[in-house]
Amino acid sequence: MYGTASPAFPRADDAAQRLASAEATMTRPAQQTSAAPDPTAALLYVCVERAQPTSSLAAERARTEGMAYAQDRGLTITEVIIDPYGEPDPGQREGWCQVRERAASGTVGVVIARWPACIAPYTATDLRHREISRLHDAGVHVRYSWAPLAAAGGEDK
Repeated sequence: MYGTASPAFPRADDAAQRLASAEATMTRPAQQTSAAPDPTAALLYVCVERAQPTSSLAAERARTEGMAYAQDRGLTITEVIIDPYGEPDPGQREGWCQVRERAASGTVGVVIARWPACIAPYTATDLRHREISRLHDAGVHVRYSWAPLAAAGGEDK
């Protein structure tokens, strides 16, 4: 009866072990939560209107251009994320939030979109710049697959 610890009165050596464990945890260096992104791993982001008769054609064209863009530059598409067009703030779109998550986790080094308006419309350039800055801060490049932009380098700096 005297040699066992009760939940209300733990033994002194148990308390010492917990204290040592807590000190070790406090002095251990923090681990980085995200790895450096693979510069050849690319995510293809497609944002098109859904209720239009030409929507599937537009989505397919964006997908085809993005795949060709990646192949020509030695990039590997690891995921395709499709969002419906209409919400100007990318932070309010489910698909774009997934793009943010992939960038933050370091699973992609490049996000390919057909053109800048896929990220945010031209009337909301501040939102687009905010999102591109967020990706750049995570070490992720944004590139555009539409031929005229791709010919000029296709990267948003």
